[in-house]
Amino acid sequence: MNKVLKTTAGALIVPALAVTISLALGIDGVSAQSSIQDGINASQGTGVPTELFGDGSIFTTIVNILLFIIGAISVIMLIIGGIRYTVSGGDAAAVTGAKNTILYAIIGLVVAFLAFAVVNWVLGSLTNS
Repeated sequence: MNKVLKTTAGALIVPALAVTISLALGIDGVSAQSSIQDGINASQGTGVPTELFGDGSIFTTIVNILLFIIGAISVIMLIIGGIRYTVSGGDAAAVTGAKNTILYAIIGLVVAFLAFAVVNWVLGSLTNS
């Protein structure tokens, strides 16, 4: 069984390597740089950011998405903490746990807003100079 797998894997790897090497060396008449650039251009869709920093850049998009997710999780945890506080029924341990959940959710929101401000300030100072 192992011998069959090794033979099959070898039979598939050799043609893949041959195609890769021929494309990299430009054997098909197209230089490697242009074929790589053509592949990059083909993989880009419309509206896809192409710059790393600046307005609408890749870094800004990723940071904004991550900060949105953190903010959404903080709001959800704030709601869960409120529900836990309401349902606690006066149990001291449950009330303390609910208060801690609310406190940490608020801290998470503050950290998300501060991170957003710091990232935008740093990106603004990098792109303006």
